[in-house]
Amino acid sequence: MPSRQTLANALRFLSIDAVQKANSGHPGMPMGMADIAEVLWRDFLKHHPKNPQWMNRDRFVLSNGHGSMLLYALLHLSGYDLSIDDLKQFRQLHSKTAGHPEYGITPGVETTTGPLGQGLANAVGMAIAEKQLAARFNKPEHHLVDHHTYTFVGDGCLMEGVSHEVCSLAGTLGLGKLIVFWDDNGISIDGDVTGWFSENTAERFKAYDWHVVESVDGHNPEQIRAAIAKAHSVTDKPTLICCRTTIGFGSPALAGTAKTHGAPLGDAEIQATRDALDWPHAPFDIPADIYAKWQANEKGDALEQAWQQTFNAYEKAHPEDAKVFLRCMQQALPADFEKITASYLQDLQEHHKDIATRKASQQSIGFFAQHLPEFLGGSADLTGSNNTLWPEGKTFSAKTPDGNYLYYGVREFGMAAIMNGLALHGGTLPFGGTFLVFSDYARNAIRMAALMKQRVIYVLTHDSIGLGEDGPTHQPIEHAASLRLIPHLQVWRPCDAVETAVAWQSAIQYQGPSALLLSRQTLKAQSRDEKTLADVQRGGYILKDCEGTPDVILMATGSEVELATAVAEKSAKNIRVVSMPCIDAFEAQSRAYKDTVLPSAVTHRIAIEAGAKESWYKYLGFDGQVVGIDRFGESAPAREVFHALGLTVETILELI
Repeated sequence: MPSRQTLANALRFLSIDAVQKANSGHPGMPMGMADIAEVLWRDFLKHHPKNPQWMNRDRFVLSNGHGSMLLYALLHLSGYDLSIDDLKQFRQLHSKTAGHPEYGITPGVETTTGPLGQGLANAVGMAIAEKQLAARFNKPEHHLVDHHTYTFVGDGCLMEGVSHEVCSLAGTLGLGKLIVFWDDNGISIDGDVTGWFSENTAERFKAYDWHVVESVDGHNPEQIRAAIAKAHSVTDKPTLICCRTTIGFGSPALAGTAKTHGAPLGDAEIQATRDALDWPHAPFDIPADIYAKWQANEKGDALEQAWQQTFNAYEKAHPEDAKVFLRCMQQALPADFEKITASYLQDLQEHHKDIATRKASQQSIGFFAQHLPEFLGGSADLTGSNNTLWPEGKTFSAKTPDGNYLYYGVREFGMAAIMNGLALHGGTLPFGGTFLVFSDYARNAIRMAALMKQRVIYVLTHDSIGLGEDGPTHQPIEHAASLRLIPHLQVWRPCDAVETAVAWQSAIQYQGPSALLLSRQTLKAQSRDEKTLADVQRGGYILKDCEGTPDVILMATGSEVELATAVAEKSAKNIRVVSMPCIDAFEAQSRAYKDTVLPSAVTHRIAIEAGAKESWYKYLGFDGQVVGIDRFGESAPAREVFHALGLTVETILELI
């Protein structure tokens, strides 16, 4: 019968051999954490390889994602749809075993990791989702939602600032089913970390109000097992298990050094490691008795069948709750969503008034929240400014886990990364607010949401120099243009309440992240007929037209749409005004539609946006102009700042 170390060695050598074959990768962490992984996955983890999306599975996140071969080896040995040939294609084009774990590519990978610290943040989001869904749906006699979130982190993850943001919040929220394993090997790329990471990590996490299990030998299965049992016994706090390990464990010449972190061991050292660990097998050769001990399908079948019985009883006793639970977990929308939204938009067009789009967004949130109990909103300490809390919103906290609104504190990056975890877990539709200028803090998590095509919504208010007196530190200039550069991120900058509601509808329906850029200042309500209203969702449409062929087409977004319509009213030329709230949505339209809005025969075009000009040149040709901003703003009342930076009716009339 294979020993625990032999079973762990299977992980080590699959990792070693794959990295060597690819001549690229990170063998040190898999070699160091293999013993921890063996105990966790074989003794504790609830999962089902034949159904990686089983709803009540434990979530496992490899935050130190450079050690991806450890996860691939675990998935392969456990019985997921990941073959030995897939492992041999590690880091190769179009393989299922990319250099870092990628969500949606490899069965069993819960999130894309690699940017250190963000996997830990995703795990916090998953633990929040579990806690909230359990509070919402569980009944005294039916525990429908009941699972843990486990994550592996390295020294690098804990050095990243985002780890401080999310772990502080996790302690405050009492996430008792979050268990973090710290790979305390004392090595990062540059070598021994004592020169740059000397803090007392255990005391740091105790200060966050975490349960901390200290001084665990990461190569002693019994100590690891006892530590996990201790973690399970504490249900009101997240747990950090401090595992002292040796990077590159088993390598006679390289163990404990940075040389094992990000490079193959080499043929000679691999053979020496085989000898040292008594592993006589050829590369990628795993004996049948080891496979038998690792296979988890039979256990997974039993776990899922037991849960299905629980669900069947739940569905019989609480049919409506069961229906909502399944819909939310499957990320489906109510059957009547389109109908109720169309009615809301029609009513809004008939009755809406001049309003700041951040306030219009709050009204839309309130409307959609009535129909989407999966909404889980929040803000990074700007609730009153972002207008992200609606009248029926309830605070999520350690004492009120059934709440649907998170006060994230001043943690923009942490909020965005937690939102990714919420979306990945399933069952929630997260949105979170901050000022547009502070999207810079959150940018890498926004990028990760786009890479994974996760449905998260960023409410980014104070979208231009229109915020006025707070000045250039708070006035976004390049931000709309830079967000539009991120693939799969849908960026909306609405001009009034109707466009804001359409932006929310689109964000809810879009299978990917959306950014809603919203004004602080009041904007004028625009009139539309039935066709124009229907065209808003196309992202660009004719808002105001002229008789005959236009002499000039004015394109604008957000607060500048009002400016464009004022210019059209005062100009002696034939002017068409095109509102372009979402370039991404407009680009998805047919060529015929786009030619109708922007006919090639009309070469005199002006784009107006209070920000960087780069988004617009592809629509202008050689005869077009952009009225934008290529410098930082000023501290003054909004009207004065617009005038000082040339965004006036007079400036555009002169340009025409």
